[in-house]
Amino acid sequence: MNRSAGIHHVTAICSDPRRNVGFYTAILGLRMVKRTVNFDDPNTWHLYYGDETGSPGTALTFFAWGNLPPGRHGTGQATATAFVIPERSLAYWTGRFAEQGVPHDSPEPRFDHTVVALRDPDGMNLELVATKGARALAAWSGGPVPVEHAIRGFFGVTLTVADVEPTAQVLVETFGFEQKGAEGARHRFVAPGGPLGTVVDVKVEASASPGRQGAGSVHHVAFRAADDLTQQDMADAARNLDLRPTERIDRNYFHSVYFREPGGVLLEIATDGPGFTVDEPKEQLGSSLKLPAWFEARRAQIESTLPALA
Repeated sequence: MNRSAGIHHVTAICSDPRRNVGFYTAILGLRMVKRTVNFDDPNTWHLYYGDETGSPGTALTFFAWGNLPPGRHGTGQATATAFVIPERSLAYWTGRFAEQGVPHDSPEPRFDHTVVALRDPDGMNLELVATKGARALAAWSGGPVPVEHAIRGFFGVTLTVADVEPTAQVLVETFGFEQKGAEGARHRFVAPGGPLGTVVDVKVEASASPGRQGAGSVHHVAFRAADDLTQQDMADAARNLDLRPTERIDRNYFHSVYFREPGGVLLEIATDGPGFTVDEPKEQLGSSLKLPAWFEARRAQIESTLPALA
C-alpha cells in the first residue's frame, strides 16, 4: 500500500483578506508563503501561510470570498484544524491570546496531549497542541513569535461525520492511516509518517445538522502523495471504494486530485512537489502576486479587482 505521510495542506474560507493576513501573520506568527488567486475564480485571493517555505504539513490556505455569510459547523466538514507547538509553550500562547483579544478556551487534555482551542476572526476553529519534541522541529523565525514558541506546522484535523466506519475505511485503505483508539465520540487515526500533520480525529455526531460552507469553514483537507505515481495509486484506492476522484489538476505548486468521502468531507490528494519556490525564491516568498501562466495576460485586470491586503 502507498501510504500518505499525512496532511499536505488545509484550505479554508475567509471574508476580509486584510484581517486574515493580520491574524495569521501578526498573531499566529506564520509566514505568508504565497499570494495568488483561486485558479477557478481568478478575481479572488488565494493566500497561503506556513513555515519558511510552506513545506507539506505546514500550509494553511484561504479563499477570500468577500461578503460570504458565515459558515455553519456540522457534519460533512473538517471542523477543527490543529497546529503543533512546543510542550512548554502553552502559557506563552494563552497569554498572547489574552493580550491580543483572541477568543480561546482553557487548556484541556485529549488523548496524551494538552490542547488549547481558539477561533480566528471568521470563527474558524483552530487548536494548538502541546507536543513533546516539537522544539527540535524547524519553525519560521522571521515573524513576531519567538522561535522557541513558534507553531511548527499541523498536528492534524478533526472531521465531523454522522458515522465513523465509512470515513475510517477511506483513511485506512486510501491513505494508510491506522486507528489508534477513541475517547468518547472522537476516534483517532494516525499516519505512520511524521512528524507533522499525522493525526485525523473522526468525531461522530449522528444527530448534528450538516455543515454549511462559508466564512470560517474549511473547504477541503489535502493529504500528501510523494509523487504523481503515488497519487495515482491513492486515487485508484479511492475508486475501489466506489468513490469518484477527479482527474489530476495542475495547481502550479502541486498536482491535485479531489474526491468527497462518504461522510461528506471534500478531500484532496496533493503531491509534495514542486513546491512554492517554483516561481519565486525562498527569500521573497509571499511578497508579490503570482499568477499561473494562463492568467498572465489578464494580470492588469486581476490586480485591479483584488482587494488590498495591507
